[in-house]
Amino acid sequence: MPTNTPETAQQLERYREYLALLARLQLDPRLAGKVDLSGVVQQTLFEAHQARREFREASGDRLAAWLRQILANNLTDEVRKILAAARNPARERSLQAALEASSSRLESLLAADQSTPSEHLARQEQSVALAAALAQLPEDQRTAIEMHHLKGLPLAEVGALLDRSKGAVAALLFRGVRRLRELMDDPYESR
Repeated sequence: MPTNTPETAQQLERYREYLALLARLQLDPRLAGKVDLSGVVQQTLFEAHQARREFREASGDRLAAWLRQILANNLTDEVRKILAAARNPARERSLQAALEASSSRLESLLAADQSTPSEHLARQEQSVALAAALAQLPEDQRTAIEMHHLKGLPLAEVGALLDRSKGAVAALLFRGVRRLRELMDDPYESR
């Protein structure tokens, strides 16, 4: 594929919601209002587009891994800016490792262990499609799914964070997962 073309931008744009999802999953909720995640994702896509020449053969898994690395670097930079005065190295964790773990959880939500390269590529494509479908859900459903299914938080903890009962969270999850299935079956369904 030629570099720095509209096709390159379009290929990278497909990963916007996927990167936004990974960023939301990794950001400490206490920093949510302080870090502009859409700006971090935009910067990630911009840097990827600018550096595309160095990564000509990237597609599927390699492209996603490269984008996760750029995202981790940009998210780390933003968090460091905010926490510069109160930085505690003992509490820091590698954002790259966390992004990889989130990506793995996202992929495992979609499919069981698949070993062939074509199956792995298909799973990566499903991850991107799932992130796009999640972005179409109402915010409370999306947040509940991300916290429970992708971060692994128990219902009671999700309820406490969302200021809702366990039953209300269970209902959000039920409706959200049902809607996700509909969106994944028909990705072109209107919002």
